[in-house]
Amino acid sequence: MNVLERALRWWGPRGGIAQFHRPTGIPGHVAGLIMGRRSSNVTRNRWAVRLLDIQPSERVLELGCGPGVAVAALADRAALVVGVDHSSVMIRQARHRNWSAVRAGRVRLMCASVENLAFGEGLFDAALAVNTMGMWPEPVARLRELARLLRPGGRIALVSQPRQPGVTSAAVVEELTGVLAEAGFSRLRTEMLDLDPPVVCVLAVSD
Repeated sequence: MNVLERALRWWGPRGGIAQFHRPTGIPGHVAGLIMGRRSSNVTRNRWAVRLLDIQPSERVLELGCGPGVAVAALADRAALVVGVDHSSVMIRQARHRNWSAVRAGRVRLMCASVENLAFGEGLFDAALAVNTMGMWPEPVARLRELARLLRPGGRIALVSQPRQPGVTSAAVVEELTGVLAEAGFSRLRTEMLDLDPPVVCVLAVSD
């Protein structure tokens, strides 16, 4: 039995799915280890980063950065990556995973909620949220705030891998495209990753 399998066996009765939403304490630490090592999660995050086509001069914001898997992939491409998560446990793991880039000033990590993003207007070239939008209060309002933080023509990628019974990829596409359009984003494009279940990514551009 490998480390991940042992962690899953211990973590299941102590945390369950709730620890993926708001990791806390030792069960939250284990949830972060699972997210950081599970191959499907690593594949999903790196795929989303590739879709954003980040350039070396760009600044990127990730909302719900978790243990910093996508942050690490972004840091290899961007001038600056800012990762935000509402869990201090996840921020500690993301800092550990990206320690060299943090020390070099290429990665900044903040423990904050999506409702309290204290950044200047037009600061970022791109934004990413992987499996987190479903936990946002008033997602359209949050996306409008994200549009303010992006420069004109800035890109956003919303990623979701639906695991709830009866929820289809088509329904997820409809939801993500709907909230992005309502928030004022344009040039919407949908990509799919062939995992089980399939992963949906909707990309859009701020006006």
